[in-house]
Amino acid sequence: MKKNKHIVEKGIIAGNVYNKNISKNIFVQSIMKRFYDSLWKLISMTNANEIHEVGCGEGYLTFMLAQSGIKVKASDFSCQIIEKAKNHISKMDKELNINFKVASIYDLKSPIDSAELVICSEVLEHLEFPEQALRKLAELAKPYLLISVPREPLWQIVNMMRLKYLFDFGNTPGHIQHWSKKKFLKLISNNDIEVLKVLTPFLWIMVLCRQQS
Repeated sequence: MKKNKHIVEKGIIAGNVYNKNISKNIFVQSIMKRFYDSLWKLISMTNANEIHEVGCGEGYLTFMLAQSGIKVKASDFSCQIIEKAKNHISKMDKELNINFKVASIYDLKSPIDSAELVICSEVLEHLEFPEQALRKLAELAKPYLLISVPREPLWQIVNMMRLKYLFDFGNTPGHIQHWSKKKFLKLISNNDIEVLKVLTPFLWIMVLCRQQS
């Protein structure tokens, strides 16, 4: 996988440490196809016309969503990463109209940041307070929420198999939370959201939820 120069903002690693989306490695391309196939399966279940991607990173998923004709807004805590996302999408398609916002997940507010479908992919594992973040996401979801996180311990095992982060037992830099499928579903159950569908595309846990209130 292609290595990114770390962007650190406010003491936090922002964006991808390795850019899986543009990797030439056949194995990585295969697992990313499974990831996106599963993601689109869950998105299609919602029939959403408006999506807010919270923690959009460099904008790869944001671009795919907007290109499909969905109205998209995207946010990330990092000014530098938002600029990278804007530049990336502008190079791909200057006509796409995406509403970008620099904001921490904790500072987003309903109704201005709400959407028919809120997507938060590969974000919660970076957060010190994931329970607080989940409550915020549930508040923004009108009514759907799609979350994905690395599937542990498989994620760390695969990293060690490819001889990465060995001194940290395969833990990707910036990952401070670790969940198995059982533990992640338990975390979600503590919030006012109903689990509709759970998928496990190899290295990820992917959950589609609906706000109960």
